[in-house]
Amino acid sequence: MLGEPRIGDVFGELLRDAYAVETGIGPRPLVGGRLPRPVIEIIERDDGLINGAPAAHYLAGPDDWQPYDHRAVDRVTGSVLDIGVGGGRIALHLQARGVPVTGLDVSPGALAVCRRRGVRDLVLGTVDEHATGDRRYDTLLLLGNNLGLIEGRHRAAGFLGALAALARPGARIIAHGTDPYGTTDPVHVGYHESNRRRGRLGGQLRLRLRYRELGTDWFDYLVCTPEELAELVHGTPWRLTDVDTADAPYYLATLRLA
Repeated sequence: MLGEPRIGDVFGELLRDAYAVETGIGPRPLVGGRLPRPVIEIIERDDGLINGAPAAHYLAGPDDWQPYDHRAVDRVTGSVLDIGVGGGRIALHLQARGVPVTGLDVSPGALAVCRRRGVRDLVLGTVDEHATGDRRYDTLLLLGNNLGLIEGRHRAAGFLGALAALARPGARIIAHGTDPYGTTDPVHVGYHESNRRRGRLGGQLRLRLRYRELGTDWFDYLVCTPEELAELVHGTPWRLTDVDTADAPYYLATLRLA
């Protein structure tokens, strides 16, 4: 029987290897300038579902972005906090345009990759930790489906409150989300129904990430509709002012500080 993975910086390790594939520079032996295996992020759900996704998209340049990414960066104003900076793809683009941008991530390895790629302003920590400092921003980005960091009803008010503490007057959140309910796959439909029976939002995922011998602890990650988002935002310092559904089921939500 296989044992449990060792808890570690999964995201940092896979980004380091993805960067090595892209550049030919890395700590592991390369074969013909490449790692001798694909760099795949494994996403494990608490019902046993396993999915995998290539890690290269975390490093993708604007030519390989989705249309909603371009629309999102075109909406930023003032100083920007890129929450969940990952491999720095958004931060690098904004930096090249002369936008003052700070990248925030909980992964030391991800920030190391960002530094090697040229991102200048980086902070290690959570939103809550960063909110205790004195830095404030005009635009807060939750791209790459990072709207999921809301986690669920239990966490929404606290998370949105921490974002408000990081915001200057009139600041905006620009967030990328996905409507989870368009699927007819019985595995996903059954999971949504099981969540609701437990008092959770249907798209409230319980996940852990895997890469090589490493794993993360289990965590909640929310995939919600714009209507569910509006419910979660109600009563917080934010107002949902716009939902762009041009690329449904994906959407861009804009929230403004009240």
